Amino acid sequence: MKALDLIIIFGYLIGIVLFGTWFGRKQKTTSDYFLGDRSVPWWAVAFSIVATETSTITFISVPGIAFARGGNFQFLQLVFGYLLGRIVISILFIPSYFRGELLTVYQLLDRRFGGKIKMLAASLFVVMRNIADGIRLLLTAIVLAAVYASFQPDASPETIAVATVVSIVVIGLAMIIFTYFGGMEAVIWVEVVQLGIYIAGAIAAAIVLINSIEGGLGGATALANQFGKFSVFDFTFDYTKTYTFWSGLIGGCFLTMSTHGTDQYLVQRYLCTDRPRHATIALLTSGAIVLAQFIGFLFIGVLLFAFYYPDTAQFTSGDRVFPDFITKHMPSGLSGLVVAAIFAAAMSSSLNSIAATAVNDLYKPFRPARSDQHYLKVSHVLTLIWGLVQIGVALGVRNQPGSALSKALSIASLINGPILGVFLVGTFLRRVSQPPALIGMLVSCGVMLYVFLVHKEIAWTWYVFIGSLITFVVAWLASFAFRPAPAEMRDELSPAVATED
Repeated sequence: MKALDLIIIFGYLIGIVLFGTWFGRKQKTTSDYFLGDRSVPWWAVAFSIVATETSTITFISVPGIAFARGGNFQFLQLVFGYLLGRIVISILFIPSYFRGELLTVYQLLDRRFGGKIKMLAASLFVVMRNIADGIRLLLTAIVLAAVYASFQPDASPETIAVATVVSIVVIGLAMIIFTYFGGMEAVIWVEVVQLGIYIAGAIAAAIVLINSIEGGLGGATALANQFGKFSVFDFTFDYTKTYTFWSGLIGGCFLTMSTHGTDQYLVQRYLCTDRPRHATIALLTSGAIVLAQFIGFLFIGVLLFAFYYPDTAQFTSGDRVFPDFITKHMPSGLSGLVVAAIFAAAMSSSLNSIAATAVNDLYKPFRPARSDQHYLKVSHVLTLIWGLVQIGVALGVRNQPGSALSKALSIASLINGPILGVFLVGTFLRRVSQPPALIGMLVSCGVMLYVFLVHKEIAWTWYVFIGSLITFVVAWLASFAFRPAPAEMRDELSPAVATED
């Protein structure tokens, strides 16, 4: 990499920070800060959903999946479940989001069950999201450390480790400042720009790879066919395998129902539109884009395999392959563009969503009837605190082996199951009140923690399905020992009684 690449990279980071600061002048109320005053167009929300879903983990780890020994396109089976999950969300959940003035999705649980369920779900979200995004921050820092190593070929492993730590802090601080001032609307509009940047970066990398491989595209395709890289479907029913048709379709559907349907990080984007129809269009449009881009990232993994073959064993993790190619083999200028694209994916900050949840669902119940300006100030402080927490997570897990994608998704799946389960209880089991729903969530959390720590052979793609099923069944059984929910609370999660467009 050359000086031009560094100019592009740090110019992007500085630009993001300045953009967030500029947007800060519009943030006068908590509605402005968290929802952009509900005036964001649906197409911007669609692009934002895609950019959020395509984090640095996706940009780096998905090519690594196809690159790895025995790797192929079977990850797409999970994406098919993503598409099915979006359809279910559009029918079951989105109509309920626009009933009343919601700031967080967990306020629906308060209306349906009461404050204890809301606070438990919100707490689980805050914990899970900070851990998952700390891992994402680490992966971005690894790329920046690789940039440093390209300028210091003789750098020792200890020096590169220090560079990784410094990178975590620098990128984390840029993310904090950008979100602290800009709020949710700034996050969405930057994500629209980021989508274009990282797609352009990925296309540029693919073109360079094709031109660098002996035999070009035909040679890469022939080698990929030889090693079964284009295999898509695996119809075996094996709960220990991560990517099969059944774990992908069922597990991917439930995973998306949780991440896109009951997770404040993504639901907050729907709430930035003005009506449920626009939110539905945004969600379904994002699904088509996501499918196309995952195919593209997997194909980049195939090209990387052909480029490094037969020396593919030099990489201890698939996550290391794409950064190595970008920093060592991309032409000057293009290398900086692709690294900037990786940073673009990293800047899909969750800090505003975490702050929204912490303020509205965890802080307000203990400090009610304060002014909106008070809550806005608290939101800024919490944005800073959660940013520092994510930096701490990244520093804490930086020496852990394995795929960052699997780590982040398994952690998210572990906690999202009980949360999705209680939303399904509220939607379909109208008589269930708060105590049995709370019992269902707690039992599910305990079982899923046991599965995660003891039965590690169970693939993470099944976690949300198992967790939500346990919550649903236990809550239903426990409901016979408690009084039914009050009549006025039973329909709060029913899409049939949602307000009209």
